[in-house]
Amino acid sequence: MKILSIDTSSNVCGVSILEDENLICKLDTNTGRTHSENLMPMIDEALKKAELNPTDINLIVCDIGPGSFTGIRIGVATAKAFSDSLNIPSVGISSLETLAFGMMSFGKYVCSMIDCKNDNCYFALYEKKNDALETLIEPQAESVEAALAILNSYSCDTLDNAQIAFVGDGTEVYKTEISQTFENAEFLSSEFNILNSEALALAGLSKFNSGIELDEVLPLYLKKPQAQRQLEEKENQQLD
Repeated sequence: MKILSIDTSSNVCGVSILEDENLICKLDTNTGRTHSENLMPMIDEALKKAELNPTDINLIVCDIGPGSFTGIRIGVATAKAFSDSLNIPSVGISSLETLAFGMMSFGKYVCSMIDCKNDNCYFALYEKKNDALETLIEPQAESVEAALAILNSYSCDTLDNAQIAFVGDGTEVYKTEISQTFENAEFLSSEFNILNSEALALAGLSKFNSGIELDEVLPLYLKKPQAQRQLEEKENQQLD
């Protein structure tokens, strides 16, 4: 099975092509979120490097967020266009699951955390079982303080304070706060904290092979767009 993965949820614009679990071509570039200009040329370049035509692709995998609202929309729309035009299945994977999947060789429990500024984060908790991930705490957006309280409560009640590996750029920003809450927290080098399209493809393949019914690929928005929040705040002020 040949897999095309598309990741546009962060500053990194990523495209990978795999044959089953074997990487054929990987292009991950920090383009400063000019994904609308770069994504299609990158897909074209990846196909040429892999010496493949679009019709050779059997599965599309797309990062559905959380992350950049605009980037996610671009990636999801592109994945749907390929899936519809080629009549092949598509799989949506969250950014948090992609980060956790990149750590399959480490530990048993993984918390993915993405910084969303102003002491807020996106986070989720996963347990590794064989070559798959089980979601223990669903992706959500919280203040860092609330996120760590939720994780700590779950760890104490369910995991018997087992060691948790932390991954994602939020773990670098809030490393002090995490360490104060979890004395045995595990942190890895910064290369694991960056989203990459190869891990995305592997997570998508795992989900596809699991045999579960695939949902429609839709953006995962855990927070309202900033423009909408500002509009609602303005409207509330006018009401007051």
